[in-house]
Amino acid sequence: MMGSEKDFSRRQFINWGLRGAGLSVLGEALLTNSEMAVLAGQSPPPFAYDIDRVAATDPKLVTYDQIGSFARLGPEPRRIAIGPGDRLYVATGNGVNVMDGKGAKLAEIAKNSAARCVAVAEDGTVYVGLRTNVEVFDAKGQHVASWEAPTRKSWLTGLSVGQNDVFAADSANRVILRYDRSGKLVGRIGEKNPEHNIPGLIVPSPYLDVKLGHDDLLRVNNPGRHCVEVFTISGDLEFSWGKPTAAIEGFCGCCNPIGLALLPDGSCVTCEKGLPRVKVYAADRTFSGVIAGPELFRENGRAGQNSDRIDGTLGGLDAAVDSKGTVYILDLVAANVRVMKPKA
Repeated sequence: MMGSEKDFSRRQFINWGLRGAGLSVLGEALLTNSEMAVLAGQSPPPFAYDIDRVAATDPKLVTYDQIGSFARLGPEPRRIAIGPGDRLYVATGNGVNVMDGKGAKLAEIAKNSAARCVAVAEDGTVYVGLRTNVEVFDAKGQHVASWEAPTRKSWLTGLSVGQNDVFAADSANRVILRYDRSGKLVGRIGEKNPEHNIPGLIVPSPYLDVKLGHDDLLRVNNPGRHCVEVFTISGDLEFSWGKPTAAIEGFCGCCNPIGLALLPDGSCVTCEKGLPRVKVYAADRTFSGVIAGPELFRENGRAGQNSDRIDGTLGGLDAAVDSKGTVYILDLVAANVRVMKPKA
């Protein structure tokens, strides 16, 4: 990638990425009228998303209560992760903030460039995704290694770590990069492969995520196809689920879901933008309920929010789950975290 981050707009990301996939026209069609107006520097049209009108959540579907919230996360928070001891790690515009479950700051990993994603191993090793590389820190926050992505075109937006591997979501190249714990690139997952019935990832904007489950299967959001795909760590596509619809059980807009988390029982938490909401799908992939509806994220859902960010994102949410099943929802626009607990 050439030039500074400030020279790289979301429209350029879309056109660049979609041209590489031969999908420029389709990519434009997948964008909402509101998003297209924002990208063109115009005011959203009057028929754009109206959160107040179309996004009311049936209370019977809401299976969680909010039990807390906190802010002071740092500038431009992007992703949230859970580490040992249920510590929270928030990737921000100047590094990673480490917090307890109530938002008290415990430590900081400072960087001169934006941290776009973060993951923490069981031994406390912290992996921080910058735009084109992964920075590795020990449990005390000391820098120990730097792994370069395969190309300068890479745009890392998600990380997950297992016993032997680290998985990095590269939005620009529409692929999940598999590294061993020494930093050696050992595989590429999710790329289009008709012989293996892999349709390929469609990523119109920088919101690709990856989560490794206790079953050693990878959950990867395919936002342009409005689904979640499940891969083995060797790259075989096991199955996928999800469909494009504004109905609560599906995913709508240009590109959703944008973030994933896993509950202890194997259920999958999904985060959406445009119509910002967080939902749960059971281990059998059926819709289970709503953790938080758009009513909690009104500013996040308004067209054009966060459009001045240098990474081109337009708002959105991310989530992480602690060992007790508590869900922490990061609001990229409000720059706060909501703490959600299952209803009794």
